[in-house]
Amino acid sequence: MTRRALQYIQVPLSSFTASLTPSATAAKHCPECKRPWRRRFSSTRSCDMTRLRTDMFSWLNSHGKNFLDPVEGKTNYLTDYDKRGFRRHKEPDAAGEQADSPAREKGAREEPRRPFPLNEHFFSQPILSEELREEIWRRVKVDKKSIRNVSVELGVEMRRVGAVVRLQELEKQWRAENKPLALPYAEAIHSMVPSTPLKTPPVPHETVNDLPVHSMTLPQLFYPTSESRQFNRVDAGRIFSGAPRLPDEADIAQGGQSVEPWKDTSIEIVGKPGHERPVLKAADARIPHPHLIAYEKDKLDPELDALERHERHHARLREEREQRAGKKEARRKQIEKHTTRVDTGRYEFLIRDCQTTRLGTGLDGRGTASPGRRYGVPSQDRKRGAIKIPTKVEV
Repeated sequence: MTRRALQYIQVPLSSFTASLTPSATAAKHCPECKRPWRRRFSSTRSCDMTRLRTDMFSWLNSHGKNFLDPVEGKTNYLTDYDKRGFRRHKEPDAAGEQADSPAREKGAREEPRRPFPLNEHFFSQPILSEELREEIWRRVKVDKKSIRNVSVELGVEMRRVGAVVRLQELEKQWRAENKPLALPYAEAIHSMVPSTPLKTPPVPHETVNDLPVHSMTLPQLFYPTSESRQFNRVDAGRIFSGAPRLPDEADIAQGGQSVEPWKDTSIEIVGKPGHERPVLKAADARIPHPHLIAYEKDKLDPELDALERHERHHARLREEREQRAGKKEARRKQIEKHTTRVDTGRYEFLIRDCQTTRLGTGLDGRGTASPGRRYGVPSQDRKRGAIKIPTKVEV
């Protein structure tokens, strides 16, 4: 080996030895990470890993303390805090007013709750608080208010009101029977997600007049109509249903008699025999609370004061309640008329006439007005191994 080649090999070895044991005159800090030199037991560069690890502990000792000791009754998402560790949302003070945080400018819009910083399309939806659920149950079961009235008063959708009442009844029954409840799980859920509190005036939990997209309105139709004739929602529903247009005396746009949406309970059937279908009504008659439309129209009338508007609103609710109660009673009397009661002393048998023809089963054989096999599942009296005698007598 020549002397020149030997010098070429000794240069990196000397520099590598000097990097392991730096002299007093050499740099005592790494030029990249600006940290003191340490003896490396691997040839892999560890400056980046050490920097990330140091940054992690620095975050845990500063901003991470917000998640080590979270604030009770509030969400603690990563997106709730800014880079300096301050909460982005306003927090109520002792007087009940909302104070501005140091990192929040006045007039800034509150950001929605996003638990995942990298997923901007997912928002955390609030749930009902325990106090609000108890208030819903009290108004329905104790005050004997209708589900429709409670939905409007508290801003909770009617289906959710019914579900809350059923779950509260089940919870109270389990408490009476000393059954264990998953209370720690419920407390953990309420501490992680936002909840709608019970306040006066109440805070709306959700919109109560939303309508799902009807399957009849999915196809796109092109319907030619006259320019001199007003085309409204009623006409659109009839076109989607394949029904003919209304006569002029029944059309509101042509000067016909208008019917309030909550009073229009008639169901028009169109189609060939065996393929009948109901006519799609306008959105004003299909929304859960159609009487709110008239209430908003009364607000636009300058001749009506607040007391008269409330009286009209409650009169509509009372009329609708009486109408529903009358229909329910008429339906009960109709069923009782075709029911024969046989009292044996211990049991009372209810015998009703049924139709086993096409009128009961329908053309597809899946009608619910006749007993027997439906959807491929036999009825309870035809199942093998099912207990058909009473196992418990309520005294």
